[in-house]
Amino acid sequence: MTGSDQRKTLVLTGASRGIGHATVKRFSREGWRVITCSRQPFAENCPWPAGPEDHIKVDLADPEDVGVAVSEIRHRLETNGGQLTALVNNAGISPKLSSGDGRMNSIDTPMHVWRDVFQVNFFAPIMLARGLFKELALAKGSIVNVTSIAGTRVHPFAGTAYATSKAALGSLTREMAADFGPHGIRVNAIAPGEIDTAILSPGTDKIVEGIPLRRLGSTAEVADIIYFLCSGQSSYVNGAEIHINGGQHV
Repeated sequence: MTGSDQRKTLVLTGASRGIGHATVKRFSREGWRVITCSRQPFAENCPWPAGPEDHIKVDLADPEDVGVAVSEIRHRLETNGGQLTALVNNAGISPKLSSGDGRMNSIDTPMHVWRDVFQVNFFAPIMLARGLFKELALAKGSIVNVTSIAGTRVHPFAGTAYATSKAALGSLTREMAADFGPHGIRVNAIAPGEIDTAILSPGTDKIVEGIPLRRLGSTAEVADIIYFLCSGQSSYVNGAEIHINGGQHV
């Protein structure tokens, strides 16, 4: 489109694989402009249009780089009047032991790992939301934070730093809903369980045996809920955390 681009616009972190990849495809199919953010450069085989022009390489573990990314996003939003319809904080890191045979618990996890995990999983989402506050307010937009089932229970694979960062992000979602709501910005979260991606941990099949639906979730199913929370269909949903886990938490 030339001139002022009035399509709805999504900014999505962690777009290069898994849930993020499915989310890009879901929103693109609905005609949204998607500005993707990830540590990786734009991949030539990605399926969405205008990908290279709307991709930002950013290291969310570096607070200064997050600030640079915010400035770049705001610059790119000028083409549609500076409005941002939705921000989806999907990026997250979950470090594993070098041996690969155990979770990083609260006793042995090095402090620098705690700091890196919280910067990416917790601080980057609020930095982006605050940095893009004006653009979200103009559009009466929506923020979706991606938490995890590990944020509410000890998980056999997810490390302590990851789990507690996701629990903190769930609490932050409620606080943001109260603070951003009066400005017309809705803030919600999704908490995925066992989702079929390329990075499933060995032993996941045993967990599936205890899930009432007896299967993994798909990335497309998660993307559908993200889309719902960013659309007008959820216009009175604010401060919610939707569990997407086939009943695993019951």
